[in-house]
Amino acid sequence: MSLKEQLAQDLKASMKDKDVIRKNAVQSIRAAVLQVEKDSKVTLDDDGVIGVIAKEVKKRKDVLPDYEKSGREDLIAELKKEIEVLTGYLPSQLTQEELDGIVKDAIDRIGATSMKDMGKIMADVMPKITGRADGGAVNVTVRKLLGL
Repeated sequence: MSLKEQLAQDLKASMKDKDVIRKNAVQSIRAAVLQVEKDSKVTLDDDGVIGVIAKEVKKRKDVLPDYEKSGREDLIAELKKEIEVLTGYLPSQLTQEELDGIVKDAIDRIGATSMKDMGKIMADVMPKITGRADGGAVNVTVRKLLGL
């Protein structure tokens, strides 16, 4: 079963269970996938859908500190639940050791030695880790391994 089909089934199940937060999270992902498909005039496969979900999770994680500053406990709890729901659709996250190995392999293959090569390394690594690690973590790892 494709990820899109899984999302459709989970949406139906969350409506039957009257789980509003889960329903809203799944609906927002389905809408984001549809938007990407219409904008790009393509049909996303599971990897593309995972990329969209990863972006949506990142958006929610980026907003979380603002909610915490405002003291909106109700919104914080809802946002954390949405993040938890969406993370369930992502593949297992890479450990730091696995990420180090992927980045080190890219550095060796490219022959990177300085900060000038950061873009090449990121371009090589990001497609391999879509949905399994955050771009910020990759950036930190690249800097660490290049000794910067």
